[in-house]
Amino acid sequence: MDKRTTGIVAYITWIGLLIAFCTGDKEGAKFHLNQALVIFLFSLLSVIPCIGWIWGIFMIVCWVMGLIAAINEEEKPVPLIGNIQIIK
Repeated sequence: MDKRTTGIVAYITWIGLLIAFCTGDKEGAKFHLNQALVIFLFSLLSVIPCIGWIWGIFMIVCWVMGLIAAINEEEKPVPLIGNIQIIK
């Protein structure tokens, strides 16, 4: 897969993230692989009652922003959690 396709697939569920990480262009799409992983991990906090629901809505907005950036081949970090680097 090329850089753009890898970035888009990374945002489509955790299975897409695994497929993109294993078969995609890791160096070209490293930014979007990292962003998708951070969004997925932080979205797990949405199970907390009350505050978690607001956090879940925020994570959906971050997911859409990341997906749009991957489609446009831009490297714009999402708000609040975008500067966290897990994949280096």
